[in-house]
Amino acid sequence: MTTLYLVVPCYNEEAVLPETTARLTQKLGEMEDAGLIGPESRILYVDDGSRDRTWELISRFFEESPYVTGLKLAHNRGHQNALLAGLMAAKDCCDCAVSLDADLQDDVDALDQFVAKFHGGCDIVYGVRSSRETDTAFKRGSAQAFYRLMGLLGVEMVYNHADYRLMSRRALEALAEYREENLFLRGLVPQLGFRSGCVYYERHERFAGESKYPLKKMISFALDGVTSFSVKPLRMIAALGVLVSLLSVAGLLYALISHALGRTVAGWTAIVSSIWLLGGLQMLCLGVVGGYVGKIYSEVKARPRYHVEEHLKK
Repeated sequence: MTTLYLVVPCYNEEAVLPETTARLTQKLGEMEDAGLIGPESRILYVDDGSRDRTWELISRFFEESPYVTGLKLAHNRGHQNALLAGLMAAKDCCDCAVSLDADLQDDVDALDQFVAKFHGGCDIVYGVRSSRETDTAFKRGSAQAFYRLMGLLGVEMVYNHADYRLMSRRALEALAEYREENLFLRGLVPQLGFRSGCVYYERHERFAGESKYPLKKMISFALDGVTSFSVKPLRMIAALGVLVSLLSVAGLLYALISHALGRTVAGWTAIVSSIWLLGGLQMLCLGVVGGYVGKIYSEVKARPRYHVEEHLKK
C-alpha cells in the first residue's frame, strides 16, 4: 500500500488548524478506505517558529489523532525552508509526499487525483489552478506578469502552480542533493527532470486568519526566483552598457560636428539631464549586481538552512 505524507508548513495558524486537521484527517480516512493509501500515511505539520498557539495545537492533535505528526523548527526560516524541512523529514517514511498550505485554499479533494497520477507512473504531480477568478485584479495581473517575466528570463516553471504538489520518494531524494541557501522550489522542482503530470483544481478563499504573503514578501519572493535561476539581468546590464556607450559616441560626434560648424550649444539642461540619467542607470545596475553578490555571499557561508527543535512522530 502507498504511504502518503501531507506536508503542511505553519506560521501562526492557530485560527485555521482545527478545521485543517479535521478535513485532512477525514480525507486520509476516506482515501485509506478506498484503498488508495495505506494506514501508515500521515499529516506532517511543520511549525516555522510560530508566535501563537500553533505548536500547542499540533502537539494536542498528535495525541488525539493517529494521523497527525509534527516538526518544530527552532527559528522562523520562511515558508520555503519550512516546506523543505518537512519534505526531508518525510522522505524516508513515505512513498510520496504532497505539500500544501494550512489555510485550506488548496482543494483537498484533489488529493485522490494526485495519488492516481502517482500510481500511473508520475514522480512529480503539480497542482495547477484552473482559474484566478477569486483573485483581485491586482493580484491576478501581478501573478500573470510574474510568470511571463520568468518565462522571458528562461526560468522553467509550471504556469499557475504554487507549492501544491506531489513528489515521490525518488524525487525527494533528488531534491535533497540541491544545497543552495536561497530556495525557490517552484523553479527547482521542474529541474529534477522526472516524469510529471498536472492536476487542475479551483483555489478557495482562505478559511481563517490572515495571509502570510503580503505584497512586500511577494516581491521579495519574485526577486529570489529571478536571481536564483537566471543571469539574464546581468546580460541585460551589459547590453545596456553597450547601448549607452554607442549613444555617448553619437552625442560626442554631434558635439564635434556642431563645434566645427560654428554652432553654439546651450548645453546646461542636456548635461544635467544626462548626468542624472546615467547616475540613475549606474545605481540600478549596481543594485542588480549587488543582489547577485549578496546571494553568493549567503551561499558561500553554507550555513544550515534550519534547525529542528522537536519532532513528533508515530
